This record gives sequence, structure tokens and C-alpha cells, in this order.
Amino acid sequence: MKVIFAGTPEFAAEALTAIIAAGYEVPLVLTQPDRPAGRGMSLQPSAVKKVALAHGIEVFQPLTLKDAEAQARLAAIAADVMVVAAYGLILPQLVLDLPRLGCLNIHGSLLPRWRGAAPIQRALLAGDAETGVCIMQMEAGLDTGPVLLRAALPITATDTTASLHDGLAALGARLIVSALGQLPLPAEVQAREGVTYAHKIEKAEALIDWRKSAGELDRHIRAFNPFPGAQAQFAGQTVKLWAAQPVAGSGEIGTILAVDRKSVVIGCGDGALAVSELQKAGGKRLPVQQFLAGHPLKVGDRFDVAA
Repeated sequence: MKVIFAGTPEFAAEALTAIIAAGYEVPLVLTQPDRPAGRGMSLQPSAVKKVALAHGIEVFQPLTLKDAEAQARLAAIAADVMVVAAYGLILPQLVLDLPRLGCLNIHGSLLPRWRGAAPIQRALLAGDAETGVCIMQMEAGLDTGPVLLRAALPITATDTTASLHDGLAALGARLIVSALGQLPLPAEVQAREGVTYAHKIEKAEALIDWRKSAGELDRHIRAFNPFPGAQAQFAGQTVKLWAAQPVAGSGEIGTILAVDRKSVVIGCGDGALAVSELQKAGGKRLPVQQFLAGHPLKVGDRFDVAA
């Protein structure tokens, strides 16, 4: 079976690695153009491009798939199937129709819940008990196509976006190899009920609102770890919060209720939040004991609260 692969970040790179390891022929890999990154802002290849080059696979990095030249290059491959995972470009209908068995998408949610760009973060923010991966037959709509295979993954009380990402990436890699080995598979049309959209994460969303419950803020911190980091304001300065857990307690919202070597306990709209890892702007992520050595916080101090 001849497979074209299209993807960009680490989530997709794990799937590509698994497809190659399973022995499928991958004559072409599509990925986003190299982007500037790091202190020197030099151009960096995507995670998918690194895997492709390491295996001697031709890489194609078009700005769009809507022009005839790009479409002709894909058509010339005469692929049996195209696998897409977090690619970042819209596939026009002509491209969707090119492979003999169509285009399959690896999506990190249990569709139809959390269609769209940020399913991992949205599932965490919403307090979902589980998430998962769907292998979906692609069509023109946004993650609306029928599902060929699905597998669930529980969300634990300590999961962050980083840990869920890694679990879903591994699950997606296993599931796409299984799907390719069983094609053609029966397709399950997505239910009309339970549709939700995982809109792209905006940096402004990372700001903590102490009026929310401790449980909500715990999920908020875990959802924005590793990017962009949950942000609180203290004396007009940004402090990122990286680890916390809800605890019993009550007090004025945003106010520090207790401080010890392991945590800083802060009053919330309902309950309290024991924060155990913080980061000052320009500094490093630090456990509470080390953070307090350079940035003393005391009972009665108050984080800024939105009006």
C-alpha cells in the first residue's frame, strides 16, 4: 500500500514513525514550511520533516494545496491512501478525492465531541472523564467525516495537556497502523447529538480568574501546561502557575491563606488552590520552596483579581 503522509508536530511524527516501522511505502511526506524558532529565530524543520529526512523520504512543503501545481505533484504519486495528522492546511475536495481509498485523519478526541483545533485542551478545561482518538474518513467539513476506528483514553486527576498529548499520540500511532491493515473499513457516521467545537487556544485565555472554583482552576492550570502556561497577576507582574491541587479552605478570592515549603494556598470562588510550582516572568519554573527564596509571599497578600 502506497501512503502519502501529511502532518507537522510531534503528535503527527509519532504516527509517521509507526507507519514506516509497519513497512508501508511512504513515497512523499507533506508538512508545514520551516518556521523561525529559538533564540536566534533560525528556521527549524517540523517534527514530521525530521522523521521523513531520517528515513530518506521526499518532503513537500507547499503554502497551499489549492494550486494546480501542488495537486499535480500529489496526483503523480498515485497513492492508495493519504494519512493526515495535525497538518495545518485545508485539503480541497480535489485532493481528498485523489487517493484510491481517500484521506484518513487522526483526530485526538472522541468525535463528534471536540471537533476542531484544540481538542486536548478543551477536554481538560471541560472536566471530561475521558478522551481518545478517532481515525476518520476525511470530507470537506471540519472533522465531520465518518469514523473508521476509535479508542478511548481516561483523563486522570493529574493529567496535563502534555501528558494527554503523549498518550494520545501513542494511541493514534497504534490506531492508524491498525486501520491501514484493515482497509477498506466500514464507516460509522458521526452522531448529530453531542457535537462540540474545540476552538483554537488563545493566549488571553491563560489568565486565571480567581472567582472560579478551585476545581476549575486546577483544570485550567493543567490544560495550559505546557503552552502557554496559566498566568496570574501579582502586584502587576505576571506569575505562571504550573502545578496545583484543590484543597479545603475558604477566604477572600485571590488572597493567600497559607504558605509552607510545599505550597501556597490561595482562596478561590469556591474552595482553595494549593499551588506547588510557579514561575516569575523571565525566570525558571520552580517548586514553592525555591520560588519563595527569591520572591517572598505571605499570608494576606493578594493576587490581582479581574474587575
